[in-house]
Amino acid sequence: MKRFHVHLHVDDLNRSIGFYSQLFAAQPARVEGDYAKWMLEDPPVNFAISTRGGKPGIDHLGIQTDDAEELAALKTRAQAADMALLDEGTTTCCYARSEKHWITDPQGVAWEHFHTLGSIPMFNEAPQPAPGTATACCAPRTAKSATSCC
Repeated sequence: MKRFHVHLHVDDLNRSIGFYSQLFAAQPARVEGDYAKWMLEDPPVNFAISTRGGKPGIDHLGIQTDDAEELAALKTRAQAADMALLDEGTTTCCYARSEKHWITDPQGVAWEHFHTLGSIPMFNEAPQPAPGTATACCAPRTAKSATSCC
């Protein structure tokens, strides 16, 4: 099974948790000081919010797979469509260890394809940016770039 993924930046985590908990009629599956995630079944969505990053709004979209074979199939489709692909392999981000790659749509929206391998106790294991230059750990720094901050 595949699950649609949406990651938003928010200004006020607690206020946003309250709003989305009411909207989804469900409490988050995970809450940290800078992050919350709902794993909804109907419709199947991995919906995450965080206070990390720039202005509020959509950070990135994605597809989460249940297994490595589904992830490989998404990667093959992206490569066959001649999409520029950033393959991060096994990495850490958003309190999880995942196998992932990125593509960017023609408008510059980052799309993440990933298979979660396990949970970790921190947002990511990569060095954090300097104070005042916070970025999302997950999405490539700019939609058109081939580098990622993870």
